[in-house]
Amino acid sequence: MTKKQKKMVFRLTVSAVFFIAAVGLEKKTVFAWSSFILAYLWAGYDIPLKACRNITKGQVFDENFLMTIATFGAIVVGALEEAAAVMLFYQVGELFSDYAVNKSRKSIKDLMDINPEYANLLKDGAEEQVDPYEVNVGDIIVIRPGEKVPLDGVIVRGDSSLDTKALTGESVPVEAGPGDSVVSGSINLNGVLEVQTTRLFDDSTVAKILELVENASSRKARAENFITRFARVYTPVVVILALILAIAPPLILGGDLGTWVYRACSFLVVSCPCALVISIPLSFFGGLGAASRKGILLKGSNYLEAMANLDTVVFDKTGTLTNGRFQVSDVAPVHGERESLLEMAALGEYHSNHPIALSVKEAYGKEIDPERVGAAEEIAGHGIHAQVQTEDGWHELYIGNRKLMERQNITVDTPSELFGTTLYLANEGGYLGAIVISDTVRSDVPAALKGLRTQGIRRLAMLTGDKEEVGKAVAEKLGIDQVYGNLLPGDKVEKVEQLLAEKPAQKSLAFVGDGINDAPVLARADIGIAMGGIGSDAAVEAADVVIMDDEPSKIVDTIRIGRKTMGIVRQNIVFAIGVKVLVLILAALGYASMWAAVFGDVGVSVLAILNAMRALSYSCREAERQ
Repeated sequence: MTKKQKKMVFRLTVSAVFFIAAVGLEKKTVFAWSSFILAYLWAGYDIPLKACRNITKGQVFDENFLMTIATFGAIVVGALEEAAAVMLFYQVGELFSDYAVNKSRKSIKDLMDINPEYANLLKDGAEEQVDPYEVNVGDIIVIRPGEKVPLDGVIVRGDSSLDTKALTGESVPVEAGPGDSVVSGSINLNGVLEVQTTRLFDDSTVAKILELVENASSRKARAENFITRFARVYTPVVVILALILAIAPPLILGGDLGTWVYRACSFLVVSCPCALVISIPLSFFGGLGAASRKGILLKGSNYLEAMANLDTVVFDKTGTLTNGRFQVSDVAPVHGERESLLEMAALGEYHSNHPIALSVKEAYGKEIDPERVGAAEEIAGHGIHAQVQTEDGWHELYIGNRKLMERQNITVDTPSELFGTTLYLANEGGYLGAIVISDTVRSDVPAALKGLRTQGIRRLAMLTGDKEEVGKAVAEKLGIDQVYGNLLPGDKVEKVEQLLAEKPAQKSLAFVGDGINDAPVLARADIGIAMGGIGSDAAVEAADVVIMDDEPSKIVDTIRIGRKTMGIVRQNIVFAIGVKVLVLILAALGYASMWAAVFGDVGVSVLAILNAMRALSYSCREAERQ
């Protein structure tokens, strides 16, 4: 509990003592009146002051004004008990609201705690504690156990475990050693690390995430904007209606003026829009907090609303659905053993560090004798010409794409069922066979796509710059509806625009990419979702939703959180407006006292806030039930 909250608890306790004492006294005595007035002032002396201060700023019709007018009116007509009760319970509701908001903000505050306070700069063999802003690219910093990683960099000395939970939502520590990258915001758990920085603090992962979180509240959902506009119109209207209710009936129908003023005061108490003004933003804030705990950052509550209405999800292939890491998926020799063809390819690629060459050597898995490799020539855009030694002597080996085979007048015969990047091998004797290199599907992808189907996503599509048959092979394996291949970045934008035109008007389309080369498409979609936000500038800057690790299943969690949040928002709107309208009518007709008005305001607010806090409670167990 904060210092401010403790102070308010003390005030309300003293107010409650005076109120209870006054109730026990004979109501029309000076002591009873004095106790009610003291209870009123102890609980709510600041409300009239806030109302006056806001009026000077041009903010006339707010809840402070409504409470002040209603309670002053009750005091004028002699309803001191009701006036004190209204102020006491109103402040109890405000205290509860403040506590709920602080609790909902806790997840965001935990995320903000990743901001490092200092860096240990290694200079001339000595450590100096400096502000992270003073560290330059290429400097060496020392990170001791328990300290936060202040800047992005590469480990040059030391081994340790890193806690990345605040960034990714993943509770399992990450092992790191020399050559591994580290990102700011992580916590070093055990060993001492020396890290060479690769970015300035302003460009670091932690700085970009903090900027994203700080700006999230500025992008409001339509429901929040509706409530803001509603309160601006609603509050002046109810004040005018209360004034008419207090004056018109006695003048037209006759009767006691005090009775109608009392009804008007009850009308004002119940008309306060606190339940909506507090609970709706609180629901969205709770949803943002629940998402951040799972390593999902949204740039505004409007994207929670959009995720709840998701209809179409479009994926980039490489780096999103697949790992972006090549592996040998098939070996198709014309004659002989598969192992012999793979050995020859590994010999031919011996001097190359290209990812495809590395995947061939990894698949071969044996140490290569350099004496078996002669002169090698790289033919740009085609492949490699190398001299290699096999069991039957030295050969001139050609290994590369179809263009290389055509250049050497070699006819290739590749089985039609092979999909991927194909390496063709030939020697002076002719065509030897083909090796297919393909990207590997992320382990989390099948479960993610199944989860999207379960959530009622109508259409799944994939865009790729690879050959269409390669894309179709991956899509067929994963159960994706539509595939578009051979696309440049501009072509991807065009396809997304086409899919946007085909979706229902009230639904949204999300594009999921790795955030490196998909920025134009991420920006064009209704929702741009970047995978692997850690270390990726483009992911944080171009996307609307950032999944801080590489788990596509987090998209399903985001949809569930969005739908749960929107369900709570709708419940609060219907409940609060329904109860208030009912009590407003009863108060105007004289069937609802100011005690009923207190329930219609404070009671409804507390119930709506309790309901709103459910948005923060999204858990893995609940995800499994859904």
